[in-house]
This record gives sequence, C-alpha cells and structure tokens, in this order.
Amino acid sequence: MVDREAVRAAVKEAAADHGGKLPCAVAQEVARRLQVPMREVGQAADDLKIKIIQCQLGCFE
Repeated sequence: MVDREAVRAAVKEAAADHGGKLPCAVAQEVARRLQVPMREVGQAADDLKIKIIQCQLGCFE
C-alpha cells in the first residue's frame, strides 16, 4: 500500500530544493527511496502542480 501523503511530502521537499520544479532524475530517486512506482511520484507532482523537468526520455523540457 502506498502512503500517498509521504510521497507528496517527499515530492514537495525535493521540488523545494530545485526551485519549485522536480528534475526527472530526482523524481526517480524519490520513487526508489520510498519504494513506490514512478507513477505515484508523477501523480503527487501533478496534484501539487509541480512540473517535472529535465525528462530523461525527452517528454518534458
């Protein structure tokens, strides 16, 4: 079971360290650290209106 509040808190903290945006590599690290799917981190970022940047797949600039 995913603790969505913990994911949201981690995403918010990580974005604060990067000017309010979340680099893709950092999002992946958050997912690994919390042992949750990347989809959960992405959903948390969407819910918090935090943009994912520097996408390693080229999806987001």
